[in-house]
Amino acid sequence: MLKIITKEFQELNTKELYDLLQLRSEVFVVEQDCVYQDIDGKDMKAYHILGYKNDELVAYTRVFKTGDYFERASIGRVVVKKSERHHKYGYDIMKASISLIENVFNETEILISAQTYLGNFYNKLGFIEIGEEYLEDGIPHIKMIKS
Repeated sequence: MLKIITKEFQELNTKELYDLLQLRSEVFVVEQDCVYQDIDGKDMKAYHILGYKNDELVAYTRVFKTGDYFERASIGRVVVKKSERHHKYGYDIMKASISLIENVFNETEILISAQTYLGNFYNKLGFIEIGEEYLEDGIPHIKMIKS
C-alpha cells in the first residue's frame, strides 16, 4: 500500500527533497535518456505529493495553483519508480494530486503537459487531449485538461 504525504516546499526536510530529486533524475534524466534542467526554480511554488512504500519514495508529483505554472491548476513531474509501476501507483499519486486541487485549491479544471505515450493513462483519470502534439525536452508531449 502506498502512503501518500503532501507538503509545501518549505515543509520538506532535506531527505525528502533529496529523495524526490533523486527519483525525478532516475526516471526523467537517466531512464528516459533526456538531458534537461529538472531543477527549474518552480519547486518552491509547488505542493509536493510523495508516495512511500516501506519508507522508500516510489511515486511523486508536484502540484501548482492556478497561475503559478500554467493558466490553470496543474500537475507535473508525475513519476513512479520503474520497479514499482506494476502496482499502478501512478493512479494513486494522481488521484491524491487531483484531490488536493479540488479540495484545497477549490479548483475544478486541471491542465497538464503529458508525455504523449501516457495519454490513455491520463484519459482514465478524466483528462482529454487539447491541441497538437509538441516536443518538450526532445520528448513528444500533449496538453491535456480535466474539467
